[in-house]
Amino acid sequence: MPMSTFKGFYIGLCCCLATQVMALEGQRPANPLTSERDAAQQQDVIIERIVVTSAQDKITETAGTTHFIDAEAIGKGASTDINRILRQIPGLNIVEEEGYGIRPNIGIRGSGTDRNSKITVMEDGVLIAPAPYAAPSAYYFPRTPRIAGIEVTKGPSAIKYGPQTTAGAINMFSTPIPDNGLGEVGGKLHVFTGDDNTTRTHGVIGGYLPALTTFDVGLMLETLQERSDGFKKLDSGGDTGYDIEDYVGKFALRSTAAARYDQSLEFKVQRSNEVSDETYLGLTLDDFRASPRRRYRGSQVDQMNVDHEGYQLTHHIDFGNRVDLTTMAYTTRTKRSWYKLNDVLDGGSRHSISSVLNNPFAFATAYQTLVGASGFVSADDALRVRDNNREYESRGVQSVIGVGFDMGAATHDVEASFRFHKDEEDRFQHDDLYRMENGTMVLTAQGAPGSQDNRVNEAEAWAFFLRDTIDWQRWTLVPGVRYETIKLKQKRYSKSDPQRTAVTSAAEDTVNVWLPGLGAIYHLTDQWQLVAGVHRGFSSPAPGSDADPEKSWNYETGVRFAGRDARFEATAFYNDFSNLVGTCTASTGGNCVIGDQFDGGKARAYGLESVIGYDIGRHMDWGVSVPLSAVYTYTQAEFRTSFSSNFSEWKDVSSGDELPYVPEHQLTLNVGLERNNWRMLLTMNYVDETRSQAGSGTIPEGQSVDRRTLFDVSGEYDVTNNISLFASVQNLTDDVYNTGFRPSGARPGMPRTVLAGVKLDF
Repeated sequence: MPMSTFKGFYIGLCCCLATQVMALEGQRPANPLTSERDAAQQQDVIIERIVVTSAQDKITETAGTTHFIDAEAIGKGASTDINRILRQIPGLNIVEEEGYGIRPNIGIRGSGTDRNSKITVMEDGVLIAPAPYAAPSAYYFPRTPRIAGIEVTKGPSAIKYGPQTTAGAINMFSTPIPDNGLGEVGGKLHVFTGDDNTTRTHGVIGGYLPALTTFDVGLMLETLQERSDGFKKLDSGGDTGYDIEDYVGKFALRSTAAARYDQSLEFKVQRSNEVSDETYLGLTLDDFRASPRRRYRGSQVDQMNVDHEGYQLTHHIDFGNRVDLTTMAYTTRTKRSWYKLNDVLDGGSRHSISSVLNNPFAFATAYQTLVGASGFVSADDALRVRDNNREYESRGVQSVIGVGFDMGAATHDVEASFRFHKDEEDRFQHDDLYRMENGTMVLTAQGAPGSQDNRVNEAEAWAFFLRDTIDWQRWTLVPGVRYETIKLKQKRYSKSDPQRTAVTSAAEDTVNVWLPGLGAIYHLTDQWQLVAGVHRGFSSPAPGSDADPEKSWNYETGVRFAGRDARFEATAFYNDFSNLVGTCTASTGGNCVIGDQFDGGKARAYGLESVIGYDIGRHMDWGVSVPLSAVYTYTQAEFRTSFSSNFSEWKDVSSGDELPYVPEHQLTLNVGLERNNWRMLLTMNYVDETRSQAGSGTIPEGQSVDRRTLFDVSGEYDVTNNISLFASVQNLTDDVYNTGFRPSGARPGMPRTVLAGVKLDF
């Protein structure tokens, strides 16, 4: 759809709304929003229509499996690792990578986990992946300490988002503007330090001023400063950690009781910079068992540099009489250069580092080159290091109208929305060659910019969504449908043409898809509910791909209970794939053409998710709160088609083979103790053994990802009303475990790590 059509559509939409507003004149109820609203209420108003839910107490209103983690729960462990926090939600398949959660790999209900490419990731309702259509496996993930809430959506509610609807969506809420009352400044300063010279400083300051007659003005500044030397030990010496700077600014206007309409306008700008000494190079299994936190000298020059910036303008207006409109305009830009080892010379041929680590005896020379022992000198050009230099841009506008009305005994809440989105990935990569000489990498040949990969992927998408929430007697029915039309383009340029004077090859494709869904709730009592749902799942193909889109039909049914001191939820799910798609990326080990996609045919994932929580202390009136909870996931995921592919995680597949990186059992237990000015929390997390490559029966030794049981403990003591002392220990028993064999080789989880600090909240 051309931009002129888009403008006409939006102008027409506004005219319709203006007509509706004039019709409602004189019927408008009193403004429920006053200057005394707190920050959480303000956040709900701004993005009320963009998300499924923005609070834990609204979960029972959603027809679909939705979970919400609020700021208090996020802060209890003071962990920067999003993987640890998401263990509190069932149905997620998480593959750790570097131990800090900087590059999470998250799947939902048996979907692929590589770089979150099969889920939709958002911040404040906006797609936050660098190029969610053109390059869904590209990764940027907001840093956890500045996140004030996390919503995970599965089931039919997931079609509200997109483009990926097969598995679900994760939406994170940024820190709201402090609201301690008009003219009052609020905020926080949290300072922590810990093992491996880890430091973290998180500061927020802001508030609202009664600057105008009908509008209050809000301002906020936020910064997050993190660094660590890293827990891995490089044989040649040096850091293996990271340094991250993150800044957020917000400016907002919100209406007062004197305003004609309830509305708010917020502008957010966010910028971050990351420098991390991270690598794809892991260890052979034997070396891992001998020294799991070791890093070979072949990774000594590996480093990631990322610059990310985002701008978002959000407007919400309530016209009264149950009609409201929320509109967002956004743009994000991400520039990254990951300079890292790609492959090694052996016997006159180059081999991926995953191949060498999987069989170091067959590639003995290459293995010696990776290790780089003292006295060893490799051939020139033995090590090829790739500058994965890429730039991403994403921009769009999305709007949703909400209209509520009654029809007979039924209450309707209709949402109609659209999103226009464009994004692109620009790859301009080159290779440098090194030799290993007495443990030091020496540059032998420098590649020209763009000489390895010189291409641009683009995507333009229109998405429309319509849903009606119908409350009738004991029933809540939520029919909905999503439509996406996606235009994908790829342009390749000569690798000897850095100026891009001519296109050497081009590909273009258009994908159109309807995604219906239906959710239902039956209220047995005020506390007990039966829930069920069905929806169409979809994942878009990549530009230039010959693979078909990934499609599925997904079903769920369950029961929920919500009481004063207890809650319970159990959901059975079944995802039936008509075509499962795998994507070759360097992060899955390579050994195929990066970007190629593979049709996996029919597959299915089914299982059970359950959550139970009970505050025995409050229920028994002990005078101390003792919150207990258990989060359990059972999953079976298997292929139903036999085939062969070059995708390293699949290869030769027989019908009935299990999907990789999907553990059968996962369990998280929490025991808390809270009273007045102190609180403690002990968490246990168990993840079953899983396989790193599709297969069945006993898992081969070199493909078995360790089962593990981890304990984390944290405590906090309030010195005053505003100051508290905090301490935590992650991996209390210092358990040594292999997180997986990707990107290449065995990789350790975080060892026992102590963190302590001071929290100032005002």
